[in-house]
Amino acid sequence: MSESLHIVCPGCSAINRIAHTRLNDNPKCGKCHQPLFAAHPVELTSANFQQHIDRNSIPVLIDFWAPWCGPCKTMAPAFEQAAVQLEPNFRLAKVNTENEQGLGGKYGIRSIPTLVLFKDGREVARQAGAMGASNIVSWAQMH
Repeated sequence: MSESLHIVCPGCSAINRIAHTRLNDNPKCGKCHQPLFAAHPVELTSANFQQHIDRNSIPVLIDFWAPWCGPCKTMAPAFEQAAVQLEPNFRLAKVNTENEQGLGGKYGIRSIPTLVLFKDGREVARQAGAMGASNIVSWAQMH
C-alpha cells in the first residue's frame, strides 16, 4: 500500500491526492489539468499562501524577496535551479514582500532574501541572505 499525499495545485490551488510512489510521474491537477510540478517556484499571495502552507504534504520552501533587492535578483536564478532539483519532494514558492507586506510582517521578515521552510503548516527553518543553488538544495534537505 502506498502512502497518499496532498499536493496543492500551483495554478488553481485545488488539493490533489497523489500516491507517494506517483510523485515522479508528472501528475496533473484533477481540477485544472495543469502539471502539479513544473520545476518552477509558485508565486504566493495572501489569497493562496495559507492553502499551500497548510495543505501540502510535502515541505514548502519560500523565498521572501522584493523586486528592488539586488541580492534577491542575484539569487532568483539559483532558486529556479533549486526548484528543478528539489521538486517533487519539496514545493518551492516566492512571496514578493513589496506586494504582500502583510505576509512579510506576519512572518517577521526583517531582511531579504529570506528562505523559510514550512512543514505541516509550521515553520521548521529560516535562513537570511542570498545563496547559490547547491546551498539552497543542501540547506532544504538538511531540514
